[in-house]
Amino acid sequence: MQSRRNLMIAASALSTMGVAVGALADDAKVVDYLLVQTAKGLSFDKATNILSLTGISPVTLFFADRAQRVAGNMKTSAFVPFWSQGTDSFANDPPNADVSIIEGDVMRQVVVELQNPNLDGDVLRYRIKVLQGQMPEKGTDISLFIDIIGMPWTPVSYAGVARRSYRRAWYR
Repeated sequence: MQSRRNLMIAASALSTMGVAVGALADDAKVVDYLLVQTAKGLSFDKATNILSLTGISPVTLFFADRAQRVAGNMKTSAFVPFWSQGTDSFANDPPNADVSIIEGDVMRQVVVELQNPNLDGDVLRYRIKVLQGQMPEKGTDISLFIDIIGMPWTPVSYAGVARRSYRRAWYR
């Protein structure tokens, strides 16, 4: 439990401070994390390909699958600057994401590529490229499942954010 708390504190601190950290040591263990953001609603401007998540949660969740099974959260305001940190950052290699939208009793899923996050109050905007499905102009009860990012097991660095490309290849 203590190591998870330390990871969350370090993640927020490094992101908030905008610290650029050097490369990982060869023996450092990297863990693949998935990220989740939730919002009350969305609007999509097809002319500009801007997805606006309204009522965005102030925290972005992250978790790792077996064998580490680490889970935690970081402030969404810290996630946005984190986007461009590292040599293999999301800014250099935009992630895919699954946008899950509740429409009455039906869930719609749209696979997108995310670019250029911009947080303004409780509205998070992304420029997107739709890869699969059709993005509605409006929606409610949104969950955004963001592709994996590799981070060190120990919370000392964000360097080496290499993602497993074979997990992303199916969506391209």
